Amino acid sequence: MRMRRLFRVLLCALPLLAVSACGDSTGSDPDLSTVDFAPALGVDISAMTRVGDGVYIRDLKVGEGATVAQGRTLQVLYRGYLANGTEFENNHVPRSPYPLVLGARRVIAGWEQGIPGMKVGGRRLLVIPPSLGYGSQPNGDIPANSVLVFEVEILSMQ
Repeated sequence: MRMRRLFRVLLCALPLLAVSACGDSTGSDPDLSTVDFAPALGVDISAMTRVGDGVYIRDLKVGEGATVAQGRTLQVLYRGYLANGTEFENNHVPRSPYPLVLGARRVIAGWEQGIPGMKVGGRRLLVIPPSLGYGSQPNGDIPANSVLVFEVEILSMQ
């Protein structure tokens, strides 16, 4: 009877231990105030607002349209950079707006946390720690554990 109880306790605890053994991805994030950002990116963490789980935002242009809403389809233009200034993605050329449904979890968590509050017509700079980007997994031209910088523009909302 005692062995059975012990087995049940261990069986229930194993998934928790496995998750904690993987490490808290937010614990591995660098202090963004110490990251050396390429000057051309215009990132000054001390002048930005921290939202969510560690995304930093700065409005480059406040839109005059409606405030974006969860579940609505947004048409978005963006440029993505590594902290060293290397551009890894750009849908401006050719102009190919990305359809984003906010809250559908089809984009990195940093976007889900950094875009709310924007208005249609607005442009925002997002600085995203690795845990809210691609974490320890490389993704194409993006190395593992990369801090990401995005300039996001909301063209429309449907």
